[in-house]
Amino acid sequence: MTRFQSSIDPKSDSFRNNRAEMLSLVDHVHSLKARAEALSERRRPRLEERGQLTPRERLHRLIDPGMPFLELYTLANYLVDTDDRDASVPGASALSGIGFINGTRCMIFVDDSGIAAGSAVAKTSDKIQACLDISMKYKLPFVHLVESAGADLMQYAVESWAYAGRIFCKLAQLSAAGIPTIAVLHGPATAGGAYMPGLSDYVISVKGRGRASLAAAALVRAATGEETNEEDLAGTEMHATVSGLVEYSAEDDAHALLIARQLVRRLDWNKNAAAETTPAYDPPALDPDQIAGLVPVDYRKSYDVHEVMARIVDGSVLEDFKPRYGASTICVQAAIFGRACGIVGNNGPIDPDGATKAAQFFQLCDQADMPVIFLSNTTGYMVGRAYERAGMIKHGAKMLQAVANLRVPRITLYIGASFGAGNYGMSGVGFSPDFLFAWPNATTGVMGGQQAALTMDQVARGSAARRGANVDEDKLSRQKDRLTAHFDAQSDAFYTSGRMLDQGIIDPRDTRKVLGFALETCAEARRRTVRPNAFGVARL
Repeated sequence: MTRFQSSIDPKSDSFRNNRAEMLSLVDHVHSLKARAEALSERRRPRLEERGQLTPRERLHRLIDPGMPFLELYTLANYLVDTDDRDASVPGASALSGIGFINGTRCMIFVDDSGIAAGSAVAKTSDKIQACLDISMKYKLPFVHLVESAGADLMQYAVESWAYAGRIFCKLAQLSAAGIPTIAVLHGPATAGGAYMPGLSDYVISVKGRGRASLAAAALVRAATGEETNEEDLAGTEMHATVSGLVEYSAEDDAHALLIARQLVRRLDWNKNAAAETTPAYDPPALDPDQIAGLVPVDYRKSYDVHEVMARIVDGSVLEDFKPRYGASTICVQAAIFGRACGIVGNNGPIDPDGATKAAQFFQLCDQADMPVIFLSNTTGYMVGRAYERAGMIKHGAKMLQAVANLRVPRITLYIGASFGAGNYGMSGVGFSPDFLFAWPNATTGVMGGQQAALTMDQVARGSAARRGANVDEDKLSRQKDRLTAHFDAQSDAFYTSGRMLDQGIIDPRDTRKVLGFALETCAEARRRTVRPNAFGVARL
């Protein structure tokens, strides 16, 4: 293997322009996250008056200081409830990610009770379900810091209620799979939300604040005429001494989080994961910070994806696989933090030779038990008479078959365009990669807005010609503008991340660190054994 020799000039105008545009998008990601935090912080005086910590303070008290925390689904729900980009709040009223609690890698979900008392929004259920799926797949203890007013009945939709039942099903399945689930009641859990602690293996509840009931006191009064109060009906003391729902009572938020940390330590979860020795490695010889300048924000401007690869792999050492065959599809062997992996990227559309090469490469990676990383930047598979006759469908299908049936971890990054079936061949969201992140310049969809508009323009002209009718140029021009705007509005990374078509937008300069964390999470899950049973642990 040889060290890659870069041709990038960091002093060039194109590099400086690329960097300025990319960092502007990165700043926008941070500003959106700050929007949710600022809204949540407005409730700080009320929480402090009650003697409570804010949701972000709870998260920071729970996880190990100085250890990495991979935040997930940070932009969930952005542009879902509203199309106003200046007002939409990301996050789906929750914080989530993979972090360490007393040295144990855990999946953590925190209700953001600073925003509308933690009420669920359109994507909240999807977000927690996705986190439960991650907990199951990677055998991570699931820790939920609970304080939510529940669903907003003014936004009731029957399908949302029906599918929310999957949350409880997944919690039960986690317990049965032998993966611990822990709920910390910092505040109310009402109606269906009461089954969050009810279906958790361990419940910690804060005295005077933690509550769980199928109906709040006001609803009980309205439904039955019974007079009661929240503490007698749903409080920590009642559940700790009468119902048996609560295992551990805490004096305040900080005490509850200390109990949670101690509980995770007592689980000794790491004893079930075989030790692993990672080979020594060198950092990239080329500076990962330069990624922000070498990649154009406009996907129509070309660059060599080797330049990106060389800035995320150990020693900037790449071994090209069949570099002169299917040359626009780049397949390399390399290592990241000492872990051997295959990496596939795009220097253009995927042609029949590129698809065939990639399919073979994937099978070889699978044979060697080598994770595959996809750097997706392609406008799709090649079209046209010559490519159809060369078997584009057949060879593209080989690539799809190989991707779908890989048994090794797959980690996908949308780093530019990811259009049409090219998205599928590069392990897009529909192919359920282990982890999927986007750069802020990413653009995904069936095709670009201009391409869609031109396609429909040609269809309309062909239809008019067959009928012998005149073409209304003004009407076609308006259609072209409308279609371009319609497609482009749905294709940028901020819109798609809001719909949870990835697990979050990352700073391109953090790519190596994110990949390293994801690879280690996958490897740890493969080394871990669990003790499943027929049914989840129940309070009897």
